[in-house]
Formats: sequence, structure tokens, C-alpha cells
Amino acid sequence: MRHFLALDLKDDPALIAEYEAYHRNIWPEVRAHLDSHGVTAMEIHRIGTRMVMLMETDDARYDAQAMALATRTDPKIRQWEELMWKFQAPTPWTPEGEKWTAMQQIFCL
Repeated sequence: MRHFLALDLKDDPALIAEYEAYHRNIWPEVRAHLDSHGVTAMEIHRIGTRMVMLMETDDARYDAQAMALATRTDPKIRQWEELMWKFQAPTPWTPEGEKWTAMQQIFCL
């Protein structure tokens, strides 16, 4: 299944450059976390400060709630997420306490 999510970055060119540098070489623990939760592919695209993530998952293994729980409880993944929050900001439409927010599909061919 494909999931499209949106997130903003803080409007600071130095922070954006640092964020992108981290994503050119994500931590092995982050890659393992994604793999173990059924994420088969992931792309993040940016225009200005707005980012869109395409996440493809294996539905036989992917469980959003289990992945979210592991994200909150695994010390290394929590460390990554806390570091990333230095650069990130929720979109105006992101529910309180959330980071990435699901995008609504409006057209598909």
C-alpha cells in the first residue's frame, strides 16, 4: 500500500541543509526499524519548507499502531525522532501531538 504524508521544515536554510544531510545517510537503526515494520520503500520530496513522503508498505507486515509504539519505545528511534524535530514543524493541518499527517487523495489515474 502507498501512504502519502506531509510535514513542514523550519524556515532556516542551514537547518534544512543539515536535515537533508542526515537523510542522505540515515542511521542503520532507522533503516532496520522501517524494514522490520513492513516499509518496503520510502521517498521524501521537498518544495520550500513543505515535505511530502511516499511510504510503500507490505500490508501483510505493516501495522501503523505497532510501528508508532516501537517509534516511541525504541531508544535509538526516539533519539532519531527527537533530533529530527529540531528541523521539523507540523503543517497547519496536522493534528495536535502528531508529526507527519496523512494526505487526502483527490485524483488517481
